[in-house]
Formats: sequence, structure tokens, C-alpha cells
Amino acid sequence: MRRVTERDIRASFVNCTKGEAKRLAVPKDLAARPWEDLDFLGWRDPGAPQRAYLVTESGDGFVGVALRLAAPYAGRARRSMCSLCLTTHPGGGVSLMTARKAGRDGQQGNSVGAYICTDLACSLYLRGKKKTGPGERLHESLTPAEQVERTTANLAGFLDKVVGA
Repeated sequence: MRRVTERDIRASFVNCTKGEAKRLAVPKDLAARPWEDLDFLGWRDPGAPQRAYLVTESGDGFVGVALRLAAPYAGRARRSMCSLCLTTHPGGGVSLMTARKAGRDGQQGNSVGAYICTDLACSLYLRGKKKTGPGERLHESLTPAEQVERTTANLAGFLDKVVGA
């Protein structure tokens, strides 16, 4: 992913108002992010733990979505799989994240959801830069580049549902 600025981030959101985008918490460590290893920028809001944000490249610009984390499952600890990168995590490492749909559908309260790595570090798990523990990544016959391509396709599919494409 190419480097993104705070201004790019705030202008990219498709499922919230300009005022909401102006007030959201942008990561303070943008300069320190490993941009060459990221397929998208994802972060949790430190002041509102049930909020998360995701920004990715689209054409010549960026597309951002505001996400809400569902309440964690109160049952026994189990492994779950991210629907974007297919990394498995123990316990709360994967969360159901919902995004209000863009436009009129979102104004009517419609949303879409996906199970995503709670820390939104899918890109780093794919590249082995971050670990979840034993059994985190299933052995695959796909090359790392093909796994990245699949993850970006899964993300594009989710974003298509958000924007109503």
C-alpha cells in the first residue's frame, strides 16, 4: 500500500458523514507504519474500543470504512478464522465487524459484516511479520503473493457490499 496522510484518511470514508470523518481518531504513528507490508491500513479507536477503521487503495484514491465491533462471544475460548486473510486466532483474536452501508441504505440503518482479525493486522499475519501462536496459519499451496491477492479480493468484496456495488 502506498503511504497515506491524515488528510487522505479523512477524505476517504464512504460510510460516515464528513463531520464524523473529521472527528475520528487517526493513528498518530502513520510515519512509522510498514507501508511496504500493508495491503490496507486498519486501526482501532483508542478512545472507543468498539470502533475500528479501515482504509485501502482504490483506483487513484483511497476508500475508508468505519466499523463497529460486535460484543465478544461470552462462551468458552475457541479458535476463529478471519474472513479476509484466513488466519486463525484463539479467543477474541477475530471479531465480527459491521459497517454501515454507504448512501441511502446506510441512512436507513442497513449494514454488512465480516469476521476480521480484531487488531486489523491481516497483512502482517500473511507475511509472517506478526504471529498468533500455534496453528495460526494453515499450510496452503498458494504462494504468499497469491495469498495477498486473495486477501485483497476478499476485502474488495466486503467493500463492494458496503458501497452497494
